Amino acid sequence: MPRPILSEQHIHPAIRQRIASHQQDIVRQVQAAVAAHPVVVVGMALNPFPKQARKALDAAGIAHHDLDFGSYMSRWRERNALKMWAGWPTFPMVFVKGTLVGGADDLARLIASGELNKLLA
Repeated sequence: MPRPILSEQHIHPAIRQRIASHQQDIVRQVQAAVAAHPVVVVGMALNPFPKQARKALDAAGIAHHDLDFGSYMSRWRERNALKMWAGWPTFPMVFVKGTLVGGADDLARLIASGELNKLLA
């Protein structure tokens, strides 16, 4: 089931480019990291869940690339653009071989079930 996204026909032509280019630098930065690394953890400072995901990967002996964007009061607009792009509402965002697999709890389940190793094989 595709997630609902406002159709371009329902966006006035005068603002389409502004919407399309909004905070795209950060989105391109994450896309480049996801393309270059098998496992990417996107997070933010002071949030315990990205740290939890990274610890779980470390304990499993799985190398990962980490990106952090601000803390609760800084860079929230950029993080919001990432949430809109990915459709994932929280941090971390964990990507495995280019696919968003969820957050820290989702990652823990993949590690426990052995599925993460299968995805990386």
